[in-house]
Amino acid sequence: MWLKMFRESFLFAFSSVAGNKLRTFLSLFGITIGIVSIISVFTVFDWMENGIRKNIESLGDNTIYIEKWPWAPDPNIKWWDIIKWPPPTTEDYLAVARSSVSAGALSYTVTSGEPVKYRGSVVSNNTVIAATHDFENVRTLEIEKGRYFTQSESAAGKAVAIIGAEMADKLFDDIDPMGKEITVGGYRAQVIGVFKKEGRGGLSDSGMDETLLIPLNFSRQFINFRNHFLNSRIMIRGKEGISTQQLTDEVVMILRSLRRIGPGKENNFSINQASQITSTLEPVFNGINVAGWIIGGFSILVGGFGIANIMFVSVRERTSIIGIQMALGAKRRWILLQFLTESVLLSITGGILGLLIVFLATLFINYFFTLDMFLTAGNIILAIVISGTIGIIAGFAPASAASKMNPVEAIGYSF
Repeated sequence: MWLKMFRESFLFAFSSVAGNKLRTFLSLFGITIGIVSIISVFTVFDWMENGIRKNIESLGDNTIYIEKWPWAPDPNIKWWDIIKWPPPTTEDYLAVARSSVSAGALSYTVTSGEPVKYRGSVVSNNTVIAATHDFENVRTLEIEKGRYFTQSESAAGKAVAIIGAEMADKLFDDIDPMGKEITVGGYRAQVIGVFKKEGRGGLSDSGMDETLLIPLNFSRQFINFRNHFLNSRIMIRGKEGISTQQLTDEVVMILRSLRRIGPGKENNFSINQASQITSTLEPVFNGINVAGWIIGGFSILVGGFGIANIMFVSVRERTSIIGIQMALGAKRRWILLQFLTESVLLSITGGILGLLIVFLATLFINYFFTLDMFLTAGNIILAIVISGTIGIIAGFAPASAASKMNPVEAIGYSF
């Protein structure tokens, strides 16, 4: 009986909605804008979160980074003091490699922005990473074509390079880059590999996609390792079963001893971890989340009032029909369900239109900006639930008023 009543209510509501296209469009507009506001914010939020998690996985949750500058601000250390600190050196790297019993793998890297050239093509907005051989054991890498450096190539500083997918597209277009000679820092290097495309995500950069990786000893020809502002770091991955804190404590002890830092004095180096990124960005994410609810909430509230207003008009237009239905034996709950169904149908339709707009926007963004952004199942369900709930709340008052009408007065309303 309930299924039959719901089916009849749905068909009646659908015919009413379809028969008043302009009124239906105006009713849907507010809900649609509200759903677009909320779901678009949540979609961007999910995209940023997924991108950051992906980058953290590549950095390693049990990996620490010895650098000059900290990733997160420390109120106890002033930036003008940090400027005076020396960057991590190869001596620091070798000391940790010799003395650490907790490190499973470690690598010393120097980063620069040297332009990369191939014939008439130049890529300048890129990253050049010069690394020791164990770089692949610390940082997660996927090589689509070619191979990684051999131990002898790294030790001898051979002029070889592995390039990112986007850099390969910019330099070589449709030409196979394998075996070609590029120029970096005024020196030629042979391409022996191409990294698999990682894609962009969140607040992160493009990872290894626009990166050139070369042996550290090769970079000594054009990078000044005595520069006080050298962008260098020591990447250390702990052995299995070794906690990050245990690894950090050991490395701090080794470096303090090497740099002859006395008791009670501050370290003149920073130890960074991937977890610092999430802790720093968590307030930003929370702010975005709240902003999405506030902006979308106002839009949905306005849309809800619009649906309620339209439903009161619909009840008034069909007052005589309601009276006839009740005179023929229709129960009050049937009348209530009939108008509630119409209200929910309007609201959910607006929600679906909002989802469609967000979906088309993600397709557009992914096509033109190659971002891995998509509409999740969770956000789809959330949009349907929100719009359905608004439909029930906005339609309850007019539906209740319709169900409480006196049949005789309702029938005589149009006369």
